[in-house]
Amino acid sequence: MPRFAANLTMMYPEHAFLDRFAAAAKDGFKAVEFLFPYDFPAADIKTRLTDNGLTQALFNAPPGDWSAGERGIASLPGREDEFRASVDKALEYTAALGNQKLHVMAGLITPEQPREKHRAVYMKNLDYAAKAAQGAGIGIVIEPINTRDIPGFFLNRQDEAQSICDEIGAPNLQVQFDIYHCQIVEGDIAVKLKRDMKRPNAGIGHIQIAGVPDRNEPDIGEINYPYLFDLIDSLGYDGWIGCEYRPKAGTSDGLGWLKSYL
Repeated sequence: MPRFAANLTMMYPEHAFLDRFAAAAKDGFKAVEFLFPYDFPAADIKTRLTDNGLTQALFNAPPGDWSAGERGIASLPGREDEFRASVDKALEYTAALGNQKLHVMAGLITPEQPREKHRAVYMKNLDYAAKAAQGAGIGIVIEPINTRDIPGFFLNRQDEAQSICDEIGAPNLQVQFDIYHCQIVEGDIAVKLKRDMKRPNAGIGHIQIAGVPDRNEPDIGEINYPYLFDLIDSLGYDGWIGCEYRPKAGTSDGLGWLKSYL
């Protein structure tokens, strides 16, 4: 049976952030994820998790200046010291919140920038992140993201992400398979899940879902999610599936798709 985590960055926007934990628990979620925790003391978030019986599934390492449009710094030349500091800060939060997965965003690249130079920086930084996290029992995940939502994002395809993980060879470095992004960029989702779930190295460390094309509930749009949930189960995936979507109306009112899985 799939296990779902509410993404509190996108879901429950009708509540203040710290009140979203209780709302998710009331609707039957047992876990949550979100983009970033850094606007709040870790102790405050931990209290909300504990009070509502929730598991923290995942969050992202600091992405640079998000408000200025940055979307990660792992592949950005000249930002290596900042990247290492961002990983150290994220690991402080994982120690407090208890999640075992940490997403590291690659960052943006323009057509005139040297891709090989960015890739070399990315590889070096991911190697650092994986080694820093391994001692704490934390898995690092990297996510291919579609360039319709984030133009210029460095990492876009599942096979490229798997190849990067294979090349680095860290046992705690895997791919975050976001079905929404994969469908937009390349499709053929079921085949890719079968191909990558049981890879001897790398593999899939976290899954996220949303309806395509508008990133609403997973029962809206072109993807047959009940089929994919059965497939994911059959492949032996036992991690959390993050519900990273924008509710079309009220969050709780749109959870009819979830009831049979609770």
